[in-house]
Amino acid sequence: MIEDYSKELLRNGIIDAKSGSKDSARRYLDRAIYMTTSYEILSEAWFWMGEVLTDPTERKKAYENCLSHDLRHTRAKRALAILDGKLKEDELIDPNKMPAVEDGTRHADAKRFMCPKCGGRMSFAPDGSNALVCDYCTRSQALTSGTADEKDFVIAMATMKGHGKPLQEQVFHCNGCGAEFILPPNQISSSCAYCNSPHVVNLETAKDLLAPDGIIPHAFDQKKAIQLLIKWVKNNKIKPEKQVDLPRGLYLPLWTFDVGGVVEYTVEVVEQEEGDVFDYFGEVVGGTGGRKRQPKISRVTDSHPVLVDDFPLPASRKPSSVFVRLIPTFELRTLKPYDPRFLASWPAEIYDVSMASASLDARSQVYKKYQREIPYTFGMNKRIVHSTSANMTIESFKLNLLPVWMTEIPFDGREHLVLINGQNGVVFSDITGKTSNPNEEQEEKGGLLDFLSDLLND
Repeated sequence: MIEDYSKELLRNGIIDAKSGSKDSARRYLDRAIYMTTSYEILSEAWFWMGEVLTDPTERKKAYENCLSHDLRHTRAKRALAILDGKLKEDELIDPNKMPAVEDGTRHADAKRFMCPKCGGRMSFAPDGSNALVCDYCTRSQALTSGTADEKDFVIAMATMKGHGKPLQEQVFHCNGCGAEFILPPNQISSSCAYCNSPHVVNLETAKDLLAPDGIIPHAFDQKKAIQLLIKWVKNNKIKPEKQVDLPRGLYLPLWTFDVGGVVEYTVEVVEQEEGDVFDYFGEVVGGTGGRKRQPKISRVTDSHPVLVDDFPLPASRKPSSVFVRLIPTFELRTLKPYDPRFLASWPAEIYDVSMASASLDARSQVYKKYQREIPYTFGMNKRIVHSTSANMTIESFKLNLLPVWMTEIPFDGREHLVLINGQNGVVFSDITGKTSNPNEEQEEKGGLLDFLSDLLND
């Protein structure tokens, strides 16, 4: 009875808050907070209290009280982010009307990396030193260390950055020679076509795209990648049908999500009578009676906690089938904070799967994983009849760049993608169940092995 009265007080408070009667709304909400013991009513009442208060400090306390009763209250999280300056109101999107994407090209801010000593081109050296090295005077410049930070999911979803993906070409102005050149929409780094100076897009200034949070730097050079490719081809007895392109180093984007909350479920429980043990279908499987009886079945509702850290999903569709198999071979714990200098002279693909779309896939896959695992925690006399992911939530995310070497092998009438893990050298391809005859002799001239081996000896 009291809770029904509290709900009515809350409803009146919300109506007055929306109509602009803030003093009246505060009185209703104050009374609702005093009367109720329901976490749901408390969280909602404190949120609306924050909406009608005017003092920033009091508003912040109200939103924090809201979150103390409901950690997943997204509107309170968003309001707190605005008060703390983490989110600007002009960046908020209207959920009922997504902004149109501009046609044609757009100008993008890019950083240029040149040697401060001699003005030469600086490149990231994949030798474990985590430094930029000048191609001419060999001056080095150490890069960022530490661990990659995660972004707040609610804040990102409130802006276009959480939903956007590159749909157009970007125009760069070279700070070295003044030339302007076009970068394809799926890349965020390149070198000027005239002066060859490396440029990396400054995504922090973009209103519709998220900047990377973490990166695993390349650990070895092209020569090592060629050696790994030759070894893999030999071990798999593959005979390419024509010359193979050299492996090219690049970074591929990866989303990782932290998922929390609970999976709620309902189970049917077989109530056992004393002396006999039944399975779910009513058969006696133990005890002394040995007689078949009709079991009593009851239903119980419970929940299972969800705690998943860094659930990975490809952020680029093009190499995804092979990349998915390669992802588990990376040590994601070694991710470093993103620094654009890691991309100096190294191409990197930008994501074409938006964070919003990827988060839905992550949530769905984690839910299916728990649906499979939860029944194993029960005894044989229980069976799940219903479950829901309504109280599962994406808590945070990261956009990461992973190092790969990529090439294609002409085999069996088509080009097959080959990816080499740029961290540890693991090789994967979309060649499945197709190998050349191991009894056939490899061509002595013009084949893959001779071509690549000659390059290693240069």
